[in-house]
Amino acid sequence: MIGQLRGTIISKQPPDLLLDVGGVGYEVQLPMTSFYQLPEVGAEATVVTHFVVREDAQLLFGFCALHERAMFRELIKTNGVGPKLALAILSGMSAEQFAQVVHHGDITSLMKLPGVGKKTAERLLVEMKDRLKDWNTQPVDSAADGFALSGQVEDTFVRPVDATEDAVAALIALGYKPAQASRAVGKVAVEGMSSEALIRDALRNML
Repeated sequence: MIGQLRGTIISKQPPDLLLDVGGVGYEVQLPMTSFYQLPEVGAEATVVTHFVVREDAQLLFGFCALHERAMFRELIKTNGVGPKLALAILSGMSAEQFAQVVHHGDITSLMKLPGVGKKTAERLLVEMKDRLKDWNTQPVDSAADGFALSGQVEDTFVRPVDATEDAVAALIALGYKPAQASRAVGKVAVEGMSSEALIRDALRNML
């Protein structure tokens, strides 16, 4: 089991991160709520990870803090929720926000997430309610977990040549339909915005 990685960021293409750890490049997928906190390419970062082994692939998912990974693991225990859908859910809202949605029985917010229909939303509310009854819904500082990411955040990101295309591609990778992703990015796009900022604002606008 690979539980944590610390290394140099080689590239960032939301939601994918390539991390050089002792000369080995690890491909890690992060929910956007964690991806926003990554430092610039070339900086050092530490992520806690969840390793998934399938017949056709071995996948690594990364998180900025232990509680984010804990929520991911609770999500994939739910019937019909795989790692990709869990990644999409935690890209649209933080672990704390998801816990609040479950506590309030807010099925409408869940159904706005890609891949979450009415049946899946109802199942999430039913199955997660008891598991999250003691979940702390107050914001948690990733530094408190001992896995804070190194370097400066959003303002230091290397801006891609075409941030809009990168943002649309990232939303599609998270499960949104191409037309939906294009519309969402188009509504929030302002000249000079980074792809991470476009993704963040587009996701907020859709929820």
